[in-house]
Amino acid sequence: MENDDRFRDYLRRATAELQSTRQRLREAEDRDREPIAIVSMACRFPGGAASPEGLWHLVAEGRDAVTAFPTDRGWDLERIYHQDPDVPGTSYVREGGFVGAAPGFDAELFGISPREALAMDPQQRLLLETAWEAFERAGMAPASVWGTRTGVFVGATYQEYGPHLSEAGEDIEGYLSTGVTPSVASGRLSYVFGLEGPALTIDTACSSSLVALHLACQSLRRGECSLALAGGATVLSSPGLFTEFSRQRGLAPDGRCKAFAAAADGTGWGEGAGLVLVERLSDAQRNGHPVLAVIRGSAVNQDGASNGLTAPNGPSQRRVIEQALAGAGLGPGDIDAVEAHGTGTTLGDPIEAQALIATYGRQRPGDRPLWLGSVKSNIGHTQAAAGVAGLIKMVEAMRHGVLPRTLHVDEPTPHVDWSAGAVRLLTEQVEWPETGRPRRAGISSFGISGTNAHVLVEQAVSPDADVDRQRPPAGERASAVPWLLSAKTEAGLTAQAKRLAEHLDAHPDLDPGEVAWALATTRSTLDHRAVIVGDDATVREGLEALAAGEPHPAVVTGHASPGDADGKTVFVFPGQGSQWAGMGAELMSTSPVFRDHIHACEQALSPHVDWSLTDLLTTGQDAASLDRVDVVQPALFAVMTGLAHLWRSLGVEPDAVIGHSQGEIAAAYTAGALTLHDAAQLVALRSRALTALAGTGTMAAVHTTPTDLADLLPDTVTIAAVNGPATTIVAGPHNAITTLLQQCEQRQIKTRRIDVDYASHSPAIDTITDHITTAATGITPQAATTAMYSTVTGQPINGTELHARYWHDNIRNTVHFHPTITHLADQGHTTYIETSPHPTLTTP
Repeated sequence: MENDDRFRDYLRRATAELQSTRQRLREAEDRDREPIAIVSMACRFPGGAASPEGLWHLVAEGRDAVTAFPTDRGWDLERIYHQDPDVPGTSYVREGGFVGAAPGFDAELFGISPREALAMDPQQRLLLETAWEAFERAGMAPASVWGTRTGVFVGATYQEYGPHLSEAGEDIEGYLSTGVTPSVASGRLSYVFGLEGPALTIDTACSSSLVALHLACQSLRRGECSLALAGGATVLSSPGLFTEFSRQRGLAPDGRCKAFAAAADGTGWGEGAGLVLVERLSDAQRNGHPVLAVIRGSAVNQDGASNGLTAPNGPSQRRVIEQALAGAGLGPGDIDAVEAHGTGTTLGDPIEAQALIATYGRQRPGDRPLWLGSVKSNIGHTQAAAGVAGLIKMVEAMRHGVLPRTLHVDEPTPHVDWSAGAVRLLTEQVEWPETGRPRRAGISSFGISGTNAHVLVEQAVSPDADVDRQRPPAGERASAVPWLLSAKTEAGLTAQAKRLAEHLDAHPDLDPGEVAWALATTRSTLDHRAVIVGDDATVREGLEALAAGEPHPAVVTGHASPGDADGKTVFVFPGQGSQWAGMGAELMSTSPVFRDHIHACEQALSPHVDWSLTDLLTTGQDAASLDRVDVVQPALFAVMTGLAHLWRSLGVEPDAVIGHSQGEIAAAYTAGALTLHDAAQLVALRSRALTALAGTGTMAAVHTTPTDLADLLPDTVTIAAVNGPATTIVAGPHNAITTLLQQCEQRQIKTRRIDVDYASHSPAIDTITDHITTAATGITPQAATTAMYSTVTGQPINGTELHARYWHDNIRNTVHFHPTITHLADQGHTTYIETSPHPTLTTP
């Protein structure tokens, strides 16, 4: 019995261990096969294809981006070209696919000096620009990835930029080594963006960018990084490739890639850069990142000992496709199309086509062929960027449900037995229908070194997920929106406006609110800034003006100083005078935060007033009541504190508050020193007490200092407020104020009467001292949770001193607004937000 028990115990343990091992094995297999999400793409390709959308329009419209040699690269165009392919040092080709923006670079954006920028290979420059855009297009401000385990996997090959290191001139000496060293192509991205995942530069020639993507996917699945940039770049800094391949007779004389065509007569060179931002699918979904497409599988292998060092190997190409399918758990029939290597050579294209027929075409119904195309027919062979160009093209094709045609095909090459399998060349555009399963495509890249890569990409479950990511919270549509733009330079700001305008022209149905949301939440904030505020038509007009460098009433521009980010923010609450009929009405209908606060204020005020705050603000009833001090002051209190609530709900938290005259009640409530009920009682009863002074005096603004005004003041006129270095408010009887203003006019001192019929901050208040004190009876001030600076004392206060005596002094004594603002500025407060329905204190 004892042996039986031991055996059963052993059997239970063995069974449990076996089940645990199987579970770990399943988890490992799932991890190795986890789909990788493409959450963003960015690129620069010929024909003005400076974005994935631009590349899509190019191929969808069937445009040829091959042009004459550029004139801005210092090439001796007359010497380079010769129609005889045997003439050394010349090219019998004088056209290619060139990126017009390759010589330019916004060095300041990346903190790079002009000397260092000059020494940098343009391939590094394009990679920096596309990396920045890739982050922003995913809804990530580049600064947000600093210090993260983000990997960089970049394909880069020929480095022909600049002189030899030993020949570097004084202008670039010391920078040239890092400017042209291949490893720095990836390392510089990690350095500039602060990325701490793996950084690898891969050179497998024409397959470099797909090999980089393959390694990025592996790194993500192994947990070496949580996010990765993958792609490649090629810039033809010299005509060396043209002259070298002219000797090999490898180029098409007209510079065009005629992929799989009977007329194929050699490849055509192109250049460009492309990066995709990739993440484990489960992470992308959890993080709320857009999923443009999914990498299901990939594989890399080598030709080995083929017919020659640079000759393709058909069996190796078949094997790399089979490995990718097996790794993805897919069959040949699950793939709809292949973006081929398709360079247009008479040797390579037939070998590739036969390999595709053997793997994808043999067991496939004739009515559902594998569609075959090549983006090289549009932009040329972009070498280290070729694979990522094909990938971006196919992701866009999936999202649009269209397979674009391949250009320059007179008829399919006769060197391929096309009847051996169901593979069809895309000589015309073909619809890519929904079939009840995701669209899928393969992308191939074969390096001249013999390294082959094949990637399987699948349609995202929700192709519009990126739109959802940038949609603002549900709510009623605002009648006015802010569009925020920033750049490192003024020229960059103008360029940003132009690019946004072009994007909106291409997407006229975009909601202005969604544009505002994306600009505010997914873009970096740089030194040169602009905000365009208005309705649909106004913001578009303002954007066009900004792009043209012209002024517009809806556009505000400015430059942030280096220390501005460290400055503190102040909410400023004015006294009486900012009211107007209809204030708050629109916010009541568009902002739940503001509306809820107004309702709370109405309840708090109701025991003390005989009018409706909501009716006053929304229906316009009793608008004339705004002439009454006992109505306007409680209404202003509600609107001002409601605006403060709204600012806070949008993430703007004040470091301090300041109030002017009765605005100190709103400031005290916002600082947490008064409850809403105590503040409502104080503002309602105190303003009612002021009605006893109606008709007994007035106030005026005099544009001079209190010192210069002293010898003009009669005994009955007092300094009510010091609003600015040369803005003084006076209060007193009507006749005395009139006489003072006449004297000021004689001395050419500007003045302005204030529309009020009593004299605040003057001895007139002494007649209602008991009523003011009574208004504050029963309130319980407490320590402020936000710093409050008193315009009664000019100093910060704790909040517990806000008893009846303080509120009497607040209405009786001079308002020291300017001295208090000066004190705030000295304490590092640099940003002031006047939370009122109309600016009255912003100018002083």
